[in-house]
Amino acid sequence: MTNNNLEKEFQYFLDHQKELVKEYIGRFIVIKNKKVIGVYNTEGEAFTETQKKHELGSFLIQECKPGADVYTQIFHSRVLLKY
Repeated sequence: MTNNNLEKEFQYFLDHQKELVKEYIGRFIVIKNKKVIGVYNTEGEAFTETQKKHELGSFLIQECKPGADVYTQIFHSRVLLKY
């Protein structure tokens, strides 16, 4: 999975932000293949639950609020440690 795919997922959010906010305001949505595949109350919950079934880097977690202030920041890491 390349970063370009995540850019496509983010573009999906941008293109549909108004409709998504109406339905999921204040929640964290998980987008994969230009579809919402999960809706959660916290970013941590979204990550924990989604990574159980989907490869890291293959989905985007986005806070669902109006405006540009909530746009996701992308952080790249080669290693994810579980304690």
